[in-house]
Amino acid sequence: MKVKVISRSTDEFTRERSQDLQRVFRNFDPNLRTQEKAVEYVRALNAAKLEKIFARPFIGAMDGHIDAISCMAKNPNHLKGIFSASMDGDIRLWDIASRRTVCQFPGHQGAVRGLTASTDGRILISCGTDCTVRLWNIPDANIMDSDDSSDNAAKPLAVYVWKNAFWAVDHQWGGDLFATAGAQVDIWDHNRSEPVNSFEWGKDTVISVRFNPGEPNVLATTASDRSITIYDLRTSSPARKLIMKTKTNAISWNPMEPMNFTAANEDCNCYSYDARKLDEAKCVHKDHVSAVMDIDYSPTGREFVTGSYDRTVRIFQYNGGHSREVYHTKRMQRVFCAKFSCDATYVISGSDDTNLRLWKAKASEQLGVLLPRERKKQEYLEAVKNRYKHLPEVKRIVRHRHLPKPIYKAAALRRTMTEAERKKEERRRAHSAPGSMPTEPLRKRRIIKEIE
Repeated sequence: MKVKVISRSTDEFTRERSQDLQRVFRNFDPNLRTQEKAVEYVRALNAAKLEKIFARPFIGAMDGHIDAISCMAKNPNHLKGIFSASMDGDIRLWDIASRRTVCQFPGHQGAVRGLTASTDGRILISCGTDCTVRLWNIPDANIMDSDDSSDNAAKPLAVYVWKNAFWAVDHQWGGDLFATAGAQVDIWDHNRSEPVNSFEWGKDTVISVRFNPGEPNVLATTASDRSITIYDLRTSSPARKLIMKTKTNAISWNPMEPMNFTAANEDCNCYSYDARKLDEAKCVHKDHVSAVMDIDYSPTGREFVTGSYDRTVRIFQYNGGHSREVYHTKRMQRVFCAKFSCDATYVISGSDDTNLRLWKAKASEQLGVLLPRERKKQEYLEAVKNRYKHLPEVKRIVRHRHLPKPIYKAAALRRTMTEAERKKEERRRAHSAPGSMPTEPLRKRRIIKEIE
């Protein structure tokens, strides 16, 4: 014979602290709670409004450079360290937590164009328009925690002089090689004063280079002839080349899906591609109103940040056509570089006004330690908001962003031009012979050809 007894754990009805509210038992039978959806909708609405009220993304500016910031690099071994370099040749290591310079590198004679750190976090590599590549020892973590940073000036480990100016540099993931971009793509070893290998496809300047995080021997470059080229170090010649209608300024691989990369283009859009199938873009990310200058993926691979000539920083979902977030300040000028922090919590941007700026990746996120009950509450509100995000009122509040007047006007003008172009195309098609004007999707429209 089976006997059912009521069994309750004391943890379920005992308060954690004497100040806590007494726990209440609820019966979740839908017949007893006929207004459940209405209540949840109101909660979603309030959660969306509260998110806007608490949205304070800007944390602070890091001032110290005396010229425009041209490039940045993350330290893979130290969470709160970031390197920045400016157009006057100055290189600095910043402590993000205290927002101060902890080490200064007496850099180059001209503008520093490329900056990268080795995967083991021991060597910093910089290159610039003075035709030199310089290797520096990265200071250990104790310097980051010390209060006195006045005497922390590092001397170069090695200086390699070459015949051409450099535009970019990137280090191999899990190896000793690094690549520089300039008149050609040069592959260097830490211990060799000359390149161990060189690649050239055409005579145009290569302006950016990025190694693949999953396959250490594959790298992608962009050049001033509007091309995106993929190289393999195991072969003697470049693998594939894609030519677009406008120039690509920067490129970034998705760390979680290493076959995919996103290109920041001069035509205000970003284009995500699958490296195995370059004949069309996987996704077109629109919203900027001027050239996109830099791009960097979050370590989670779900988002990326872009910095643009229109003086804004935007965060996109990896598969989203429009930006999730837009950041701007009155004093911020053209953004030349943007990076996600190594824990995907912060975004760092470097602009023409000599400042680095620190932003929260989630504008309304509460910083600091959260109690378990606070975390559960926030997760619940996020889930409710996600459930009702398609309803007009919630959607309107979640999507609304304040934009500076020039950017708002420029975006409206771009929409008008796009609409006019679309109508013109439709009318031409309507007055042409059937099939003489095939419809071309936006994902293919900006591609001229692919060369193998």
